[in-house]
Amino acid sequence: MKQKGILLIGFLFAFSLTFGQRTDGKGMMYLDENRRPIYSENIVIPDVNGYQVLKCDFHTHTVFSDGQVWPSIRAQEAWEEGLDAIALTEHIEYHPYKDDVKVDHNRSHQLIETSSKKNNVLLIKGTEITRQTPPGHFNAIFIGDASSYIEENVSERDREAVMKASGQKAFIFWNHPGWKPNIAGSYEWIPFVDDLHKNNALHGIEVINGFGFHMKALDWCVDKGLTVMGTSDIHNLIGHDYDRSKDYVHRTMTLVLAKSRTPEAIREALNAGRTVAWASKILAGKEENVKALFEACVKVNPSHYTEENNNGEKTNFYEIKNSSDLYFELVLQEGDATKQIVLYPQSKQLISAKAGQSSLTYEVPSTYIRSDKHLVVRLQLK
Repeated sequence: MKQKGILLIGFLFAFSLTFGQRTDGKGMMYLDENRRPIYSENIVIPDVNGYQVLKCDFHTHTVFSDGQVWPSIRAQEAWEEGLDAIALTEHIEYHPYKDDVKVDHNRSHQLIETSSKKNNVLLIKGTEITRQTPPGHFNAIFIGDASSYIEENVSERDREAVMKASGQKAFIFWNHPGWKPNIAGSYEWIPFVDDLHKNNALHGIEVINGFGFHMKALDWCVDKGLTVMGTSDIHNLIGHDYDRSKDYVHRTMTLVLAKSRTPEAIREALNAGRTVAWASKILAGKEENVKALFEACVKVNPSHYTEENNNGEKTNFYEIKNSSDLYFELVLQEGDATKQIVLYPQSKQLISAKAGQSSLTYEVPSTYIRSDKHLVVRLQLK
């Protein structure tokens, strides 16, 4: 009986601590413990060869075109997800909510300029030039005034529409080629696109758009010296479309290897092609960029244990460490060692290798450096 009394007193004390502090003494109780904590995620990716790796999404929409949220939600999402830079890229030619939202091609950007500065998220001005497919859609970022862009959507004015952005010295990339695969020319390097490229009015291609990996586009980027882009093209809430309960799931984005965390440095890196498209488990980009990123994230520690069997054969044990929030899968190609390795974000794995080997060669199937080719790495052993 005494023990039950002690438990009851303890419960009442705990109850008063838990709930009593949230009342105002006038019959109002505040259930703040039910609120979702608000904080900015820290996406960890180490510097690559002296460059900062900036997390950027250059293709998003709000109700000022065909998105389903107000611009302030995009700004809030970007801050909470730990992005470094975003662009609101409203359609120039398509405004399904025009009866309810005044058409103003600059307004969504203007509405979050101040909040983005307060949140320390770089806001890059952009728009989406939405022509019929083919040639399809093009995003222009680092633009000037978007109010004079061409809204008339007829094929005779397609080139003029894109060249308007080019005249503003915008960075222009081709969006989701192949998203309408049953239309002739929608997933081909057509003369229209070739003309833009030759006239320096096409600088990149969206290799990964949301949940779609346009694999041929990666080959075009590699072969034609164009910048690899990855974007969410988000219309709904990020939390609605992406399963953020998984540690490795993030919105699709472009990892930009920049000299500093500034709009000018982002533009310089985009012009130089120092990018990797990131879609949760997948990394896609030019070999030199994907390799540099992998080597910055993954290290093999010196052997910490040696085991000898009855035949006198020795096996060394190592820890392989992923110091980033990226995800890597490795499959052994050359050497006598652990056959498959999965490196989850910020994790370590044990691997073993026959003694006497100085290195091991692995393919990384979670990366793409061409549509049919994965990164191959050589891990040095000590």
